[in-house]
Amino acid sequence: MRVLLVGGGGREHAIAEALARGGAELYAVMRNRNPGIARLSREFLLADETDGGRVAGFARRIGAEMAVIGPEGPLAAGIVDALTGEGIPTVGPTKRLAQIEASKAFMRGLMARHRIPGSLRYGAFSGLSEALDFLERFDGPVAIKPSGLTGGKGVKVVGDQLKDLEEARDYLREVMEGGIGGGEVVIEERAEGEEFTLQAFVDGRRVVPMPLVQDHKRAFEGDTGPNTGGMGAYSDANGLLPFLEAGDRKAAEDIMKAAIAALRAETGEEYRGILYGQFMLGRELRLIEFNCRFGDPEAMNVLSILKTNFVEVCRGIVDGRLRDAVFEPKATVSKYVVPQGYGLKPMSGKRIFVDEERIRREGARLYYAAVNEDGGAVYTTSSRSVGVVGVHETIAGAERIAERAMAGIRGEGIYHRADIGTEARLGRKIRKAL
Repeated sequence: MRVLLVGGGGREHAIAEALARGGAELYAVMRNRNPGIARLSREFLLADETDGGRVAGFARRIGAEMAVIGPEGPLAAGIVDALTGEGIPTVGPTKRLAQIEASKAFMRGLMARHRIPGSLRYGAFSGLSEALDFLERFDGPVAIKPSGLTGGKGVKVVGDQLKDLEEARDYLREVMEGGIGGGEVVIEERAEGEEFTLQAFVDGRRVVPMPLVQDHKRAFEGDTGPNTGGMGAYSDANGLLPFLEAGDRKAAEDIMKAAIAALRAETGEEYRGILYGQFMLGRELRLIEFNCRFGDPEAMNVLSILKTNFVEVCRGIVDGRLRDAVFEPKATVSKYVVPQGYGLKPMSGKRIFVDEERIRREGARLYYAAVNEDGGAVYTTSSRSVGVVGVHETIAGAERIAERAMAGIRGEGIYHRADIGTEARLGRKIRKAL
């Protein structure tokens, strides 16, 4: 089957590997030349991934029989509408349905209108004076979120990134006057507890869950520093996490199923793609946000252990005939090498050297991310560079594999978080949850 993949990051390299294992004849559209995706592809186009006309034209020329969309940007821009308009079934929601990620105001409103459990007290505003008034009157700690897409870096919490109410006011003005995330803002109560991610395959009606994952957003060890798109993640062999029980997972699944049903009821459209729920487990389970695609790096964790043929999973999604997906009963730990300054002002254009054979000898999976290959050399861009995933019977074993593999990546001005998946870090999280 000729499959078009849109996107050029680590998430997309993981998708490309899974599609290739499933027997796909792969083609790709990506903004940067990702060497891992390029190597797997019969042909690729370097282009703006949100340019629906150009992507659809390339898909038509190569005779694509199916498409898989990686990043949120193209989904929010309507890439699925453009491809399905050419008769190409696509894994990913339409522009209207992608609002579940592209508009936090829409997402919170959907939950409120359909009384879906796990929501937070919130207000959504497009006017600064109303937002400031709501902030002044809000009882309790708050989070300020640009409603639109910000690459996972727009949320700021009072008592964390924001010192006090005065800084919260300043950030509100920055968001709304600067048009960050579209200039609309959501102010909601701060949720306390441990975050985790549940991703699921969705065929319009059926929701098939994947193993739970915990991402690490902070740039530096000890969960300090600025927020990033994600420095690495871990999953456990039983599909849960050390601080979660099966009932917590079921509650998260029920929230996601209710959201899919609510979208269908409101729009008359069927959501066919990946749904990502980010949850907080505290005194009760709360939904932090929905994403309309695989997480990054979480895709690397789950796709590295997917046993079911991924091409068949994708076919089931677009045909509305999705079956259960089987994953190896293994733990995973992913770690990203990133350029210095990532999350604030990252260094870019620096050459990095990747010893692929050494990484393979350590038993790790390698995924190229937001790098650019030029003349056979690999250079950093402004985002994450290279990811590795260790797979083992235990989280500790997977972490050791991933950490040893990091010795195969070197270059100027790059670093990674060595503490992701370690017993010391997991122990602190478990004690915190208790």
